[in-house]
Amino acid sequence: MGFPDIRPRRLRVSPAMRKLVRETSLSPSDFIYPLFFSATLSEPNPIASLPGVLQLPVKMAAAQAREIAQRGIGSVILFGLPKTKDPNGDSAIDPDGPVPRAVAEIKSAVPDLLVVTDVCVDEYTDHGHCGVLRERKNTGELEVDNDATLDVLAKMAQVHARAGADIIAPSDMMDGRVARIRQALDQDGFESTAIMSYAVKYASAFYGPFRDVADCAPKFGDRAGYQMDPGNAREALREASLDEMEGADILMVKPALPYLDVLREVRRASNLPIAAYNVSGEYAMLHAAAAAKMIDLDRAMMEVLTSIRRAGADIILTYHALRAAELLGA
Repeated sequence: MGFPDIRPRRLRVSPAMRKLVRETSLSPSDFIYPLFFSATLSEPNPIASLPGVLQLPVKMAAAQAREIAQRGIGSVILFGLPKTKDPNGDSAIDPDGPVPRAVAEIKSAVPDLLVVTDVCVDEYTDHGHCGVLRERKNTGELEVDNDATLDVLAKMAQVHARAGADIIAPSDMMDGRVARIRQALDQDGFESTAIMSYAVKYASAFYGPFRDVADCAPKFGDRAGYQMDPGNAREALREASLDEMEGADILMVKPALPYLDVLREVRRASNLPIAAYNVSGEYAMLHAAAAAKMIDLDRAMMEVLTSIRRAGADIILTYHALRAAELLGA
C-alpha cells in the first residue's frame, strides 16, 4: 500500500496537528543559562563578540536569578572573572571570589534555582591554561601537570559547594578529576552535591567568543594536549565511560552542533542524563547571519536547539535560553 492511500502530509495540515505528532519538543526547563560574574565590575560590561551576553558585577546576581526563574528556566551555570591571576590559579579557591559570592546571592534570592558552577582554572591563571604548568621532561616545554591540577580542582569544588552550589561541573579535561572531586566533596559532607562532567570536550574553534567574555584565552600554545581531537568519536565513548565510572551524575558533550553524531552515540551508551553545550561560537554565528539578513534568528535558534534535543540531549547549556524561553511561552 502506498500513495494515494498513504499520505504523510495528513499529519502536517495544521499547527495543532503538527504539535500533536511532534517527536521532539523543547521546554525552558531543558536549559541551563550561563552567567559571567566579575570581581572588579560595578556595572554590566557587554561583549562585542557575544551579542546580548554581559560580564556582570556580583551585586546583580540576585536580580538576574529572579528574571531567569520568571522565564521558567530552572538552572544557571556560573563562571568567574577574579581580581587577580597567577600561574597556579590561586584565586579559584578564594571563598570570597566572584563565583562563591554569586552562588550565595542567587541561592538566597531564588532557593529553588539550580546553581551549577564551572570548575576549571583557565579563568584564574595568568597563562590561560586549564591547570598548573610544569616543564616536560627531555624537551623543557611547558605543559599542564594533570595530577597537580587535580588538587586545585578538588579545593575549588569544595569552595563552590560550601557556598551553596547544587552541581559541580568540571570542564578541565584532566584525567581522574571526577573521582578526585567526588572524593573531596564526600569528605566535606557534600554527598548530595551532583557532578556534571564535561566528559567529552573537544579542542574546538567554536570557543572564541567565550574566551572574550571569560578572559581566558591561552597566552601560548593551545589546549589540544588535554581537550579531545575533533576527529575522534570512539574516544568520546571512552571518556564518557570513565567519568561515569568515577562518579559523574550527568555527562556533557561540548560543543553541540559539530558533534551531534557524538552526542547521539554517548546517549546510546549511557543511561545517565546527557547535557550538550551550545557554545559561544555557535550562538555568535546565528547572530552574525541574522545581522546580515541571511536567516531568521528566532526560527534558526529554535531549529538548532531542537536538533540538539533530537540528537539525545536531556539538558542544553545555551546563551539562547532567555529568548527561547520567551518564544516557548514561559
